[in-house]
Amino acid sequence: MKHINIDGAQNVEVSRKLPSEKTPARQLDMMERYTEVYRSHLNDDKSLREVKCLEVIYPGLFRHLQKGDLIAGRLDFLPIGFGCVTSVGGVGHYCVFHKLRGLKDQLPESDWPRIDALYDFWQDHDLKTLYCQDVLDETTTGRFIDCAYPYMATARLSGMMLDYTKLMRLGVPGLKREIAERLAADQGNGYLQASLEMMDLFVKVIRAQKDLVADSGDVPMEAKQRMIGDLTAIEDNPPQTFRQALQLFWLYALCAGCINYGRLDIVLGPFLKADIEAGIETEDSAQAVLESLWMLIENRRTTVNGRIIVGGRGRPDPEAADLFAKICLRVVKKLRCVEPQFTFRFDAETDPALKDMAYECIAAGATYPTLYNDDVNIPAVQYAMRVDRETAEQYLPFGCGEFVIQGQSVGTPNTLLNMVKVLQIAMNEGVDPMDGKQKNGLVQLKPLVDLTTFEAFYDQYKKMLDWYFEKCARDQLYSYEVMNREVSFLFASALMDDCLARGKALLDGGVQILGGTLETYGNINASDALTAIRRLVFEEKKYTLEEMNAAANRDFQGDEVMLRDILAVPKYGNDEQEADDMADDLYEFTAKSVRQKGIDLGMDYFLIVISNNQTNTDWGLQTAASLDGRRRGVYMNPANNPQGGAAKSGPTAVLNSLSRFDAKYHGGSVQNIKFTPRMMHEDKEKVKILFDTYFRKGGCQLMVTVVDKGQLEDAQKHPEKYPDLIVRVAGYSAVFVDLDKTVQDELLSRALWD
Repeated sequence: MKHINIDGAQNVEVSRKLPSEKTPARQLDMMERYTEVYRSHLNDDKSLREVKCLEVIYPGLFRHLQKGDLIAGRLDFLPIGFGCVTSVGGVGHYCVFHKLRGLKDQLPESDWPRIDALYDFWQDHDLKTLYCQDVLDETTTGRFIDCAYPYMATARLSGMMLDYTKLMRLGVPGLKREIAERLAADQGNGYLQASLEMMDLFVKVIRAQKDLVADSGDVPMEAKQRMIGDLTAIEDNPPQTFRQALQLFWLYALCAGCINYGRLDIVLGPFLKADIEAGIETEDSAQAVLESLWMLIENRRTTVNGRIIVGGRGRPDPEAADLFAKICLRVVKKLRCVEPQFTFRFDAETDPALKDMAYECIAAGATYPTLYNDDVNIPAVQYAMRVDRETAEQYLPFGCGEFVIQGQSVGTPNTLLNMVKVLQIAMNEGVDPMDGKQKNGLVQLKPLVDLTTFEAFYDQYKKMLDWYFEKCARDQLYSYEVMNREVSFLFASALMDDCLARGKALLDGGVQILGGTLETYGNINASDALTAIRRLVFEEKKYTLEEMNAAANRDFQGDEVMLRDILAVPKYGNDEQEADDMADDLYEFTAKSVRQKGIDLGMDYFLIVISNNQTNTDWGLQTAASLDGRRRGVYMNPANNPQGGAAKSGPTAVLNSLSRFDAKYHGGSVQNIKFTPRMMHEDKEKVKILFDTYFRKGGCQLMVTVVDKGQLEDAQKHPEKYPDLIVRVAGYSAVFVDLDKTVQDELLSRALWD
């Protein structure tokens, strides 16, 4: 088989990364040492190889503090190294080939052969390349983010949110002791032996931080002394104070490569409450420390991650958790950072004052917190993931809305499907009208003339979808098999149930719940197209299937009357039963089919996530015109929301449509809406009633952008005037002027309610 080269961008990067503190020469030296250690342990136990490679990059990758830091822990990333996700490096033993090549620009030409040697070696050993080599093909399956394909597959371990409460309870010595005891009962277990060595390495990281703190010139001496004291304390004991707990959590998360952090109100709230009661901290001093954490997370610039979740059911100490949440909300309102993706879970019993604080943050234009409704999501997760209620109460959203269970489940989204392209393939006897390539896999498709009823037409689409669903499920499971073959994810495994108890790494049978998610795109474009076809072809008989398909394939050039007829058909997002019923029908077919595919293959769950980052725009650029009236190359609808310009009946109608989908069938869904500051402030009580009604009717989630009329348009023309204008893209927020124009255009197309 032809060798697949995955050189090129492998994820959406909106924010520019901070430059490495290491010189190019030092980076090259570290990457060569990493590669040599990997090569020398190539045939050894994967866990041993992993820890030996980690010893090359830790603590060396850590960098000095910056002005304002009150906790230690800043990390550089190399084009070659070890990680969980492509947002900060790569997955497993990785090489980011285009960034490795780019290093040549910073090195003398005499060093270029060294770069070339590394490039050639990792072509055969980069984990993601190994996966893509087996999965990608020339027609149906592209790598993330190659939008010429109807389906994309990748390997990553996204969304890991570890059991930091266990780390707080045991501390470093307690966790080492547990691993040693497990190893004594299971001598010769390579995973446990490597885990013990991993903890020794973590102690070295803690100790090295003290030197970095002492050597950081921009940090006041008092702050340095306090950090050094906290670092010394957590070397040999469980944390006793809020700052010690925060410091321990942060360093472990960095070493684990985890870029989502979970329910920190549960983890840190009790320490905060105790310190305030003892007079060790005040609310103001705690806020300053959390502001420092916010900036550390923001500086990692992971685009769609950095989740911190507060609120909701399942918290052992609600009073302490609410105290932590309250201070976090103050930080959010003050700093207005792009990250972390601050998330507020609530239910009918949530303190109204806390909900008011959340709404005030949103009204101030922070785009955070994102709102998650426990009254809907907990029973939904219970059914979707097949877990009990106590477990479901620990659900967490990450990335672009996917759910996991903190410390218990893997649910990474390693497959993505373009619902519109699949519909077009089904209508054109397997051919993608965008590029003329055959992309129907093994499915035999009938010509449109033979599809004489809407049911027959819809069934052909479902048949094509079903083939892709099967492929998605198998490729998802295979991504775990490839990752498990190569690495153990030692740091992550140690804080995930029940890896240590079972003596097995995360993907080797160690994790308690193994699931996954399929990101679906263009689902509303597809359902609106189905509505138009049913009405105009099969009910009104105004056009034939062949005529409508031909018109779409030529981008409606010369078919302006038909296009007007299509646009006049009811669209999702207007509380129109015809359109909403079709959207719901397609949703339930997709969600139920995908879920069953995963169960049949042995996963604990495999669920769709009705997702959005900016892939709806990127994929739209390479998708032909669709029969909802969307033109060729235009962005597709964002997540669970109507296509831009389609919502014409007001915000209540939009939210009524959004609340239709039964949450128990999906693994996360995102809803975006835009309001003016006038509406959020002057009509504050009306907006609260609107939101409360939406959530009572079954709304599971909501994300709100607040901007003035004309502000985004002006920012597009005069970006220099709006360096800090934050917008909610979908599963993430961004500075508007940092976005590509095509993404800006999609945001501008969304209705702004006043």
